[in-house]
Parts: sequence; C-alpha cells; structure tokens
Amino acid sequence: MSILGELLSDFNVELPEKISAGRVLKIVRKEAGNALDINLEMGEIVTAEELISASEAVSKALDNADVSIYPKYKTELFTDDYIFEIIGFLKNKYPNVNGYFDGAEVTADGTAYTIMLKSGGKNLLMGLLMDKKIENLVRGFFDKNISVTISAKDGLDLDEYVKREQSAPLPQVSVTESAPPPAEAKQYPSRGGGNRRSQVLAEPQKITLPFEHERFNKEANLFFGKGNFEPPSPMSESFYDQDEATLWGEVFKTEEKMSKDGKTLIFTACFSDKTSSHILKVITGAENTDAIKDNIKNGKAILVSGKFENDTFTKTFNIRPYSIAAIKTHARKDNAEAKRVELHMHSNMSDMDAITPPAELIKQAHAWGHKAVAITDHGNVQAYPEAMNTIEKINKDGAQMKMIYGVEAYFVNDSGALVSGCGDYPVNEDIIVFDLETTGISSKTERITEIGAVKLRNMEVVEEFQTFVNPERDIPAEITALTGITDEMVSGAPTEKSAVEDFIKFAGKGVLVAHNADFDTSFIRAVCERQGLDYPFRYVDTLALSRAALPHLKNHKLDTVAKEYKLGDFNHHRAIDDAKMLAEIFKQLIKNASKLGKLEKLGDLNGILGSVDVKKLPTYHMIILVQNKVGLKNLYKLISLSNLEYFYKKPRIPLSELTKHREGLIIGSACEAGELFRAILDDKPESYIEKIAETYDYLEIQPIANNAFLVRENRVSDDEGLRELNRKVVKLADKLGKLVVATCDVHFKDKEDGIFRTILQAGQGYKDADNQAPLYFRTTDEMLKEFEYLGKEKALEVVVTNTNKIADMISDDIRPIPKGTYTPSIEGAEQELQDLCWARAHAWYGDKLPEIVESRLKKELDAIITYGFSVLYMIAQKLVKYSEDNGYLVGSRGSVGSSFVAIMAGISEVNPLAPHYRCPKCRHNEFVTDGSVGSGYDLPPKSCPDCGTDMIRDGHDIPFETFHGFKGDNAPAIYLNFSGEVKGKVHGYTEDLFGKDHVFKAGTISAVQDKTAYGFVKKYCEERGFEYSSAEMDRLSIGCTGVKRTTSQHPGGMVVVPNEYEVYDFTPVQHPADKTESDMITTHFDFHALHDTILKLDELGHDVPTLYKHLEDMTGMKIADVPTTDPEIYKLFTSTEPIGLTYEDIGVHSGTYGIPEFGTGFAMQMLRDAQPKNFSDLLQISGLSHGTDVWIGNAKDLIADGICTISEVIGTRDNIMVYLMHKGVEPSLAFKIMEITRKGNASKLFDDTIYQAFKDNNVPEWYVESCKKIKYMFPKAHAAAYVTAAVKLCWFKINRPSEFYAATLTKHTENLELDVVLQGKDAVQKRMRELQAIPKPQAKEKGMLEALQLVHEMMCRGIKALPIDAKLSEAVTYRVEEGGLRLPFLAVSGCGENAAYKLKDAINSGKCNCIDEIQQESGVNSSVLDKLKEYDVFRGIPQSAQLSLFDF
Repeated sequence: MSILGELLSDFNVELPEKISAGRVLKIVRKEAGNALDINLEMGEIVTAEELISASEAVSKALDNADVSIYPKYKTELFTDDYIFEIIGFLKNKYPNVNGYFDGAEVTADGTAYTIMLKSGGKNLLMGLLMDKKIENLVRGFFDKNISVTISAKDGLDLDEYVKREQSAPLPQVSVTESAPPPAEAKQYPSRGGGNRRSQVLAEPQKITLPFEHERFNKEANLFFGKGNFEPPSPMSESFYDQDEATLWGEVFKTEEKMSKDGKTLIFTACFSDKTSSHILKVITGAENTDAIKDNIKNGKAILVSGKFENDTFTKTFNIRPYSIAAIKTHARKDNAEAKRVELHMHSNMSDMDAITPPAELIKQAHAWGHKAVAITDHGNVQAYPEAMNTIEKINKDGAQMKMIYGVEAYFVNDSGALVSGCGDYPVNEDIIVFDLETTGISSKTERITEIGAVKLRNMEVVEEFQTFVNPERDIPAEITALTGITDEMVSGAPTEKSAVEDFIKFAGKGVLVAHNADFDTSFIRAVCERQGLDYPFRYVDTLALSRAALPHLKNHKLDTVAKEYKLGDFNHHRAIDDAKMLAEIFKQLIKNASKLGKLEKLGDLNGILGSVDVKKLPTYHMIILVQNKVGLKNLYKLISLSNLEYFYKKPRIPLSELTKHREGLIIGSACEAGELFRAILDDKPESYIEKIAETYDYLEIQPIANNAFLVRENRVSDDEGLRELNRKVVKLADKLGKLVVATCDVHFKDKEDGIFRTILQAGQGYKDADNQAPLYFRTTDEMLKEFEYLGKEKALEVVVTNTNKIADMISDDIRPIPKGTYTPSIEGAEQELQDLCWARAHAWYGDKLPEIVESRLKKELDAIITYGFSVLYMIAQKLVKYSEDNGYLVGSRGSVGSSFVAIMAGISEVNPLAPHYRCPKCRHNEFVTDGSVGSGYDLPPKSCPDCGTDMIRDGHDIPFETFHGFKGDNAPAIYLNFSGEVKGKVHGYTEDLFGKDHVFKAGTISAVQDKTAYGFVKKYCEERGFEYSSAEMDRLSIGCTGVKRTTSQHPGGMVVVPNEYEVYDFTPVQHPADKTESDMITTHFDFHALHDTILKLDELGHDVPTLYKHLEDMTGMKIADVPTTDPEIYKLFTSTEPIGLTYEDIGVHSGTYGIPEFGTGFAMQMLRDAQPKNFSDLLQISGLSHGTDVWIGNAKDLIADGICTISEVIGTRDNIMVYLMHKGVEPSLAFKIMEITRKGNASKLFDDTIYQAFKDNNVPEWYVESCKKIKYMFPKAHAAAYVTAAVKLCWFKINRPSEFYAATLTKHTENLELDVVLQGKDAVQKRMRELQAIPKPQAKEKGMLEALQLVHEMMCRGIKALPIDAKLSEAVTYRVEEGGLRLPFLAVSGCGENAAYKLKDAINSGKCNCIDEIQQESGVNSSVLDKLKEYDVFRGIPQSAQLSLFDF
C-alpha cells in the first residue's frame, strides 16, 4: 500500500502530517464529474475540517478533479463526539443541509444515537436519507454498526420548507421517488404562474371550459388560480420535473399539514383519471383551509393545470397547481325505457373474488332506475346486513326498490347412483375397460390420438384393443410431453371415424368402464356425431366407485388408486397401459365389494358401496334466491349446514339438503361453472341435460366475454361457439317451459375496476389473472346489444321481461335481520336487580339515602326497566359472581362504569357518582358537586365527624347519559374483563345458563387491509415489471381493500338467542376461518350487524384479573383493601424515587415498567410531558392515550404552550358534558356537543346554537378549537377502570416488589432470554441496548425488550433471578424466595405450558427417582429435556436408576 504523501510527491501538495502519512487502501475514479474517491487508512483521528481542506488541496493539484478523502480508522478510535465530525463532513458534501444541524444535540444509548435538531428540517434531512448516510459513514470509517434517529422538537417541521417554496426552483437533489430524466424535456406552453401561492378564490366562479371532454362537463367551478386550462393529458403519459400539464381526475386520498405557527397549510391530494394517478400539492395560507378542503375531497373530480416537480420534503413527484376547478363527470346512465334486473351479482363479501361493496352496487342500480337487484355472493350471505341497510335508506327517501337476497352456492349433486343406466347388467358379462389419449380437454375442439381397451369376461382379460388415431392436426408440445405420443406416431394411423368404428366393433354390446368416464365417453360420442355413427354405449365410472370404496384417500387419480391396491408401476398417460391398469383396479373393486354383499349385477354396487361422500363429489355453482320469509330461514339453515356439516375447501350444499329446505327458494342454473352449462359444454346426452334442468326454476345465460377463457383453452372454437352454447340454453328452456334470464355475473361495478380483481387474483396465483373477464355491471342497453344475436324479441325477453318476472316473484317484506331487540329472559330479573341495587346502596350510604344517590339510582333503574335492559344487567351480574366465586375478580371496560346500577349490582368497580366521602362504619357521607375535584380518590384524608373512622374516598363524576343515551334508551354494551385462566369456564357457564344451542361465539369478518393490499399491488408490479407512481400504487391498493379474506371470532363476544327462537331466525352459523376441526360455532354475520338485535355478552380475557389473583395468593392481601390514595403511588408515575432508583439506574423518569397502560415508551413520555399529580390527571392521560387527535397536535401543545394543564385539557368524552354543565350549558345541549365531538364531527356539525352557547357561558376559545380537532374520544369510565388497576398494582410494586415482579413476569415469560437473564444485570443491560439499536424491531423483539426492562429494574432493586431448579421451580409461575425469584420451567425455550405442568406433576408425584423416569412419567420429549439439562435443572438427580459396578 502506498503512502498518500509519497503518491502525491510530484504534485507539490501540502497536507497535514496525519493525512500525508496515511496509507492508501483504494482509489476509485468516477468518469461522471471527473470524481476521485481516496480511501485512506490512518492511525489517528482527523477532523472533518482537515479532511475537507486536504481534499480541496488534492483537488487543486489534480486540475480541479472532484476529490473526496474517506478515512479508515480502527474501531476502538470511535467516540460519540465523532458524530459531529461526520455531520461536518456531510454539510460540506450536501450544502443544502447547512443550518439544519446547527445546535443539534446528540444522545447515545449503546449503539443507538439520536440527533435532536434545534433548527427544524427533520423531514428534509430524512428525505435526503441523512440518517442512513451517517450510519454508512460510521460503518465505512470505523467498521462499526450504529443506528441513527433524527428527531426534532414537537410540531410539524414545515416552516423552513414553506420559506423555500416561495421561490423556485427548489434545490435539485436525489429523491426516493422521481421521474427518470428525459432524453429531451417535454415542452408545454406556459400557462402563466410560477407563483407558489396562487390565489384561492373566496367564492368558486362558474366557468366554461374551452374544450369538450368525453368524461366530464364543460361547465366547471374555478376555486384556485386564473382558470387557464388546456385539454387534459392522460395521466398515463410520462411527465418529468418542471413539465407543465393539465390533468383531470377523481380525488381518492387527501392529507393536510399545518406549519407550527399555524399560518400555512400544506395540502396534498391523490387524484386519478383511471389511466394512472398523480399527487397534487397546494401550499396556501391557513385562512384558505376550508375552501381547499371543501373543494378537494374524496370522490370529487377536479381539473388541474400546473407544473410537475420533485419534492424533496415528501420525497414524491407532485404537480403544483396554477389553477384548479371542480368538474362534474359524466356518470353511466341506463336510458332504456324498460329496465332490466340484475340477478347474479357479487359484492366484496365474495372471498377474494369480487371488489365492490354491496352499497355501491345497490346505489348504482337505483341510480339507473332498476326496480330491484340481487346480491349473490359465493357461498355466503355476509353482504346482507349492508344490503339491507342500504335498501332501507333508499326507500326511506320515497323510492320503492326491492332487494333480492341470494347466494351463488357451491352445489353438489348427491342424487345420482354410483351405477345408473346399466344396473341390470351382469357383472360376469363382457365389460370393456378403456382409456383415451387426446390433443386437449374439449371433446368439441380437440381430437383422439390413441384408444386402448381391455375386454373382461367373468372378470378375466379375454381380449385387448389398441390403436393410434390420426387427429389430422399437430399434437401440442405439452401433450407430447405428457403422453409421449408424437406427430410421427399418428401420421399413418387410422382416422377418427375408422378407429372408433373398430372400437365399437370390439366393444360389441359390452358396458364401458373408464376412470372419469364422462371425459372419455364424451370424445367417443363427439366422433359419432361428427361421423354419423350410432353411439350405443352405457358406462360405469371407476372414479365414482373408488370414491365410494376408498373414502380415506385424499384423491382418486388412477395412479393413486393403483398404489393403494399395490398393483405396481405402469406407463401412465398411454391409453393401452392405463386401460390395462384400470382393468386390474376394476377387478379389485369388484372383488372387495363382493365380500360385503351379494354382487351379481352392476347395480348391486349401489347398495353395497352406498353413496359417495359429498365432500368427494365435484361442486357446481348454483344461484339460490330468497322468495319469502320461509325461504330466508331455509337458506340460513342451508348456509349453516354447508359450513358445519359439508365444508371441504368450500361450503357445499348437497341436493339432498336443498330438497329438504327448498320451500321459499328460487333456484337458478348460474354460470359456466353450473352443472347445466357444464353438461351442455361436455356434450352430454339430451336426456341427461334435461334431467339436470329439472332442478332449476330458471336458466341463466351471460355475455360471451365472461366465458372467453373457454376459447383460450380450446374448449370452444370461437366467439360464435360461445353464442351457440347460450342458444342451446335458450332452446332447452323453451322446450321445458322455463324462463331464461341474462345476467352479468357482476364482480365489480365499472369496467375499469377490473384491474383490482386482476391484482387480487394474481396475488393468489391465478395464471390467467391478466385475462380479466369484463364482469362489470352493465346497463339494459348494453345487455340488449350483447344478446341481439338471439333476435330482438328474445333479447328483450331474457334481458328485461324474464328478469323482472323473477323479481316480481320475490316478496316485499324480506328483512335478513328482524327489526327490534330480542333478549333472553330470566324470570324475576327486574325485581332481583332492584333488590341488589337498593340493598347495596343502603349498605354504603345509610338507611336514609342522600338525594344524589337515591335520585341517580331511581333514574337509572327506571330507564333500565322501562327499556327492557334488566336481563342484560342480571346476566352480567351472574357472570361476575361466577368468576368471583372461582377466585377471580372481574374488571369492567367501556362505558359500563358510567352506570351507578352497575356498581350497585356488583358488575363494575367504577363509582360514577360525584366525588365523595363515605364512612364504612356509620355510613355518614359528604359529596363534592361543584366540579372542583375530578375524582374522589383525590380528596384529602378525612375522619368521619360522627364516629371518627377514616372515611372511604370515591366517585369519579361520570354521567349516566354517556352509557345509555340522554333518555336512557340506548342499548347498553357491558364489556367485562375476565382472567384468561377462568374465561373458558365463564363461557361454559353462559352455555349452562341459556343452553348450548342458544349461545354462539360472535363472528367477525376479516377483509384485506391497507398493508396487505399494498403487498398485493407491489407483488403484481414486480412480477410484471411495472413501475407506477406512489399515487397510483395507493389507488390500486385502496381499490383492493375491504375485500373479504376470511372470518374469525370476537375474542370474548358471546351471542345469546332467546329460548323461543332459533339462531336461524337471525343469522346462519359457521366455524371460524373455515376451520372444520374447530369446536367453536360463530355467527355467520359479523357481530356488529346483530348488535342491536340479539344480546351480545363481551366476556373478554385480560391480564389484570390474573395479576390480582396471583398477588392475592402471594400476599394474602385482598385487592379491595389496597389503597388508591397513597401519595407515593402518584409520585411513581413521574419519578423512580418511590422504588428507590434513579434515572441513571434504569434510564427512565417514571417507575411504571410493568404497569398496564403506563409502562410503554409512549405512555412514559406522556407522563413526563404532562406531569400528573393525582388520579384525575391519570384519567386524563389514559383517555388521551386511547383517543385520536386528542394528544399530539392538541392537548400536548396546549400544555407545552402553558395555555392549560393536564387537569384542564379534554381527556375523556364524559369530561366534555360535565365541564360544559358546570360552565352553565344546558344538559341536553352539553350531551349533544359531547356526542358530536367524540365522533370527530365537531368541525362539521358545530352550529350557531352551539357557538352561541360557548359564548354565553364563557367557554374559552382554546377549548372550542380543541374539540374541533378531535376524531375519537375514550370513555371516562373505561379510563377509570384502567387507572384504578394501575394504581393498585403500583402499590404492590412499591410495597411488595418481589410479589409484584413474580406476578407481572408471568405474562412475559415467553419473551425472556434465559441465557441473558441468568448472566445478571450487566448482561441484561447490554442485551437491552442491542435491542434498542434495532431500527425497526419486530413484535417479538419489542416483547423481549419489554421483558428485559422489567427484569433489569427488578435486579436494580436487588432482586435476583434464580436459576431453574427441578425441586424448587414452579411450572409457569415465579416463586418468591429469599433474595430473588425462582424462574419457572416455562422459561426454558421450547418448554411449553403443557410440558411445564407435566414436568412439575411428575417431579411432585414422588414416583420418579431419576431423569429417565421423569421423562417417562411426564411424556416430555427429549429435546425439551436436553434443554433443561443444559441449564442443570436436574442437578443432584441421576440420569438413570440402574446401578453399575462403578457405583460401588
């Protein structure tokens, strides 16, 4: 290696000694820009300034080449301060980052570095990937891996960006997403502008566009700029930086950001013309926010003229507008005088197959003037609730549209006998076992290449037949590869006529036998038709016979059955060899069947083998429409049976079950996958086809493009062949006197939406996904044109007349979910509830109740009884009591704690009355009702003035209205948190209360979500080499979201059907996620659809009740006796002092590790920002942490700016009503304001009445503005339940630390790294730093860090983790011992809970004297045992009980 100074000795360059003495490792010359990179190994650190100066000196000496010197140091020379040198190096290399790093602070945590900016610019720096560049330079300079996070002060980092936006051009930097540089920039005529803050019009101006466009009107509303528009270019054109263009499109995604000073709005909108998509960016004054948001919103169409540019701030390619106008697009219209009715339409509830939500399809039909429309999803009826709600909303406005409820069922024809048509034929007569080889699968378009046959007589081979057949066409290469038959082999072979004549002669009067005989016989029949030959055969199908005889096989292919019978190898896919093997299989089938019964004739097989398992039979599509209420219930039964009894890959409906439940149903023949169409396509005998058609009330035909794949697969010759198939259906219907209807088989609303189905199908591996059939919703005129080849009258009949006839057969009063509320009954529930409540009220508050107590209790009970909710309360009371009787407390969640009846009945632990004192001895009480105290837990200690006893402090001031509505008529939702250790028993107890056939798990429906949809789109693009803009990727992803993927069950929801009803009166039922092995049965409808109709109990699992149980068992202290007013508890939320630690010890400012809701990094930061002092403040934080747009950009800023404190901000929904009432706002209006705000509608629905109420009652402006930002608010009662649990657990953490960690770690065991924990505190701390340095940790890594943080804190408090010991350790719980916690067996990786219990039981049994006996007794596998031995768990226990000579 050369020394740099020596290398440059001829160039007279003066360099610092440390650099001059550096050894050159590498020199890289880059042609572009005459650049030279020098990699220099140096023994001492040099500053960035020295490196830059040296680079400039070398550059000057080398004729101004662009020289960069990159140092290489030993790893140990790295210090945290060198980050600043790296920054200096980058500031020189990237001048546009200058200023942003000024004054920045660098903090280090192991290998994780945070750069806190003081001058803004975070997003710009991240856009330039400065964090990654710093990481890369440290790695390159020092061979050291670090992670870098660039952070900034609170507030959106937009101000510096806004300043740069006022002048163009922007700095040109490399961005993540930008258009490729053009060979020659496109030239567009300038439309004026360049002004980055074009005028937003106060009122939109109507303008007439100077051009016509097929997709939108000429009239437009200009609301931005001067309106200089040219005809728009398609978005699919290529655009480059600084190109000017006019575009149009519908907005599908918007985002708004406000500068920290609140003066500048940055608004982005993705919009699309369906050819592609782009991002529009508008930067304007904050005063224009409403004007921009009102005119640019999802679903609105806009016309934009502007300039494209690479945006370094957002790393996107945007169009910046000169002018924007709102336009009205031309909607598709159905102009036919007589309208059709669509009877075959799929919504996005058809699993991963259809795109459009049912509401959109129904609204489209209504907009076209159709009097009815059907929803017929594949195998399920889960679109019914949305369809029902949509049609009722439409008809509420005066329409009279009919909803037709249906399903495209997976139908199985289980009526056919195994042997039919030749049942009287003797078994020992001539039987012709044969097989064909062909050029393809369609008997109409393909030809035979070989016939092989074996004649059996008395079940012995007496003669063979084999001939090649000249197909008079080339044999496809894939067929030759499969069969080995080449064009040369058949070139001199007999023609099909001659070969089949010879075969007929060979067969004589014998019965044919083939495997999948429909296929082989269809080719023989097709030849006979083409060549004018008689087709004399009857046949038996060995595929059906083998399915009945060998039901245990996964498939019944020829080679699979041959293997089952051990018949040896054969030359599969050659006709003569297949025929010979099939003859042996048939003989074996007959031999085995004859052992089971008398077998003289082929028909005897029907009685001996019985029917074929429905799950083994082929499925066909079938349309089932509900005609009336009886039919609806029958359909629900069929859907349930298809899922519970007959599910195999798909939910199957056998003909036998359909026949039993056919009343009130109308049956249609469906699409090409229907049994009828398949029979016609396969050219089955006319009598056979007619027999199939008897099943159907009407027959169906579809546009030929729907079946174009049949042409691609050579099963139909051409489009005319597809039309001929439809003509045959029409002819058949005319002959049988049945209706024929033309349907679209809709899978998406508009033709352009087919791309979404293409993407989903591609993601599922469909090979022909790109050949998307046009399965869109067509107008009447479009369908009439499609079927004009039938003749004008017949086209009108099948498209309009007959579809309307079917619609007219449907009853008007079908409602999938009945109106009303159907609750189970418990005799005496009303009286029992009243007795419980009044008894406890008197026990707590005295014989003469205070007015505040009596009036509240009476008000609630009156409403609960009047509106029929007593049973719900009593059910909850019985479930809670059952759990408590089993030793487990129950926690409430949601708003149930808003009800005073709930705590009086023993359902909730939250007291919603105003803050108060009550004496547990003499029942004296005092209430604080002026709003000066937020929670009774915050009242100062006080002795009873009557008896001197310390009084209980309670009450959280929560109005009943937030739970039951202002009139008390809202159906309550009581959510209960049970311990996971007892939840299963509680579910069982619910079944005992109401009967197993009346209690079901609440079903849920899982749809494609944003990330999954994006993954489908990304895969689609990668596989095809497509490159789309980020906006187009977003559009395609959005189009794929919402499509049903699977079903599941609510984690704790139980649905109870009243005794006098069946579940089918409300919903079908099924197994979750199509898991037939599951013993769970769920509602078919998503439980939200049934929420207001039948009772849903929320019996949820939660950690807190389990922690309570373990802590009570370990400490002997009842949770009810744990204080909630200890000042040390509240200090723990903002300080580690109560647990005897410092920030230096554990690196955080609060002691809430392991405390539910308050132990996460986010919650701890909230605690530090808000500095809560009492229980009320913690309620605020709990509410804020669960709300949406209530903390960041709202309450957090108000606190930081000193406008108000944590006690004053809006933390929970109930606080709004209580606060406003205390300010003087009328209660009903306060309730209305709360409801509007909590649902995120304040900015839209606050009206003059509300604003006047704010003004009249001196509600501060900051409070009003805060309301307008909120999107969702958490209920105070839920927060109270969470915080109460947290406070009680904090008491244990402070006062009983060993027991606290023992209980809390139980839920973290699966994430413990045993090797690390056993090495002690330093090893734990080191591993924590490694986990913290991971840039994007996975859920498992986050869980590991959370567990180790808790262990590290425990160790800092002097509590050790004791190794696992066979005799001392418990199975899954931690045992408190002197000086530490004994780890359980479960802590060993691979040792599951079941194995841990078995090990403990085996050891405790006293039967085992050695490790071998422990393994034998427990049944634990060797790998787990080896792991345990690695940790010396069995120390002192011998491996074996056997003795050897060496033991003496």
